[in-house]
Amino acid sequence: MRHSGKTLADESRTDEARSLVDRLDHAEQPSRPGKKSASKAELRVGILLWPGFPLLSLAGLCDGLRHAADLGDQSRQNRCSWAILGTPGESVAASCGVRVPVDLPLSAPVDYDYVAVIGGLLPQIGSADTRYVSFLRSVAAAQVPLIGICTGSFVLARFELLNGHAPCIHPFHVDDWQAMHPGLAFETRSHYAIGSNRITCAGGISIVELAAELVRVHCGADRAAKVVHQMTVNAEKTASHVARRHALGYESSDHEKLRQAIVLMEKNITTPLEIAVIARLVKSSSRQLERVFLAETGASPSEHYRNSRLKYARYLLTTTDLPVVTIAGESGFSDASHFIRHFQQLYGMAPGRLRKALSGPTPAV
Repeated sequence: MRHSGKTLADESRTDEARSLVDRLDHAEQPSRPGKKSASKAELRVGILLWPGFPLLSLAGLCDGLRHAADLGDQSRQNRCSWAILGTPGESVAASCGVRVPVDLPLSAPVDYDYVAVIGGLLPQIGSADTRYVSFLRSVAAAQVPLIGICTGSFVLARFELLNGHAPCIHPFHVDDWQAMHPGLAFETRSHYAIGSNRITCAGGISIVELAAELVRVHCGADRAAKVVHQMTVNAEKTASHVARRHALGYESSDHEKLRQAIVLMEKNITTPLEIAVIARLVKSSSRQLERVFLAETGASPSEHYRNSRLKYARYLLTTTDLPVVTIAGESGFSDASHFIRHFQQLYGMAPGRLRKALSGPTPAV
């Protein structure tokens, strides 16, 4: 029988994680304009499930909201609320076969800040209850934002509810989109796309990013940071975008091109992009991007990019046992000496020395 005992380092990390969540839970709540007095929740989401919907998309959205909604892991619907809409007593089958029951009947659109449509298997797009379509039309007429998650974008397009929005489509479904909706614009580079009263998300783990962004807008950065913290795990040899958000801290901006550029940087830590390439991808010029970064962050794009990579390296140093040379490569540096020099300039000490200082003295045996 194998036992895995907790080390002092493990206990320290656990205490640190709990302390962080506690600080985020008790951060001062800012006054937010536009909150409706009819509900104490700052963010209210109604959810429509299409037949054959992906369970991960529903779980990611609901778990993101529940972590932001209450203290610790209590999951009460205080600061956020969510419900599956439809006909009470009925249930909807996910693509994996699990059935999810309806919570509440279709009600007035103004009861929600957003109505999210989680699309299902494409052959079943047209088989949903016609009352769902009528409800979506009433939501659109009431100017309540609609969210299309996974193939929910296909649902909105089928019933002419995209309202000129270019949806975020998963690369797997590009051919399907072009066949079913020829001539309609779309994009594949982002986790989600936010337009005027329309939001779309490619699905998968991208829903965590979208949930955190909605929480940030309605409940504040502390709630968004808690979502990212609670829904990620320490990186070992992996380097997912969500893990990087955990390492880099939840950062956002109201400037669209800056936000897109930062997302591209965070998604390309190990193999950095040239700034000119990033500028082209966000439909800007290098000079324009430089001005935006200097005005918004006080650093040039290249400085911001390098500091983000070094911040990610610091995270790996303190949460993994990876060798310094491996961390240098994971952080996008071509050689360890180049990495160590820049790290020391930013943090005032070499990577190895920082790791040794944080690990503390070795207990006497």
